[in-house]
Amino acid sequence: MNATPVTPATRNRKRNRLVIGAAAAVTAMALAAGAGYWWLDRDELSQASAEDCRLAQRIITEAKAISAGPAPEAEKWWEKTGDERRAHMKDGYLGYRVATYEGWALATARKSSEAPSAKDVKDLREVARGHCSDAGVTLSVPPLGA
Repeated sequence: MNATPVTPATRNRKRNRLVIGAAAAVTAMALAAGAGYWWLDRDELSQASAEDCRLAQRIITEAKAISAGPAPEAEKWWEKTGDERRAHMKDGYLGYRVATYEGWALATARKSSEAPSAKDVKDLREVARGHCSDAGVTLSVPPLGA
């Protein structure tokens, strides 16, 4: 019988392989956990602050009133409100939804063919509310026009 003697070098090699294997397993598990977190979080809506949601509600309420008024007033309001929203609203995703509603209010005041349908407003309402769910603010997004 020819037995291979166990030398210190053989023991070190086995230990090194074990350490490298354990490090590789930990790295693979961390990557898998990160990928899983990303996969679950990729479709979630951003969560706006309560302050952003209150600003959004104020703009939406004004937009409803402006949409029934004369177009020149609506245009002045649209410019002023857009500047205010861009300066103060931190959540750009909610800001985009509010900007869309602002534009629709202006189009409705102008009696434009680009005015939204009731379904458009309903779809926007659901998404905008989703941005404010963690803030505890329920946005009221009414249909536009008189």
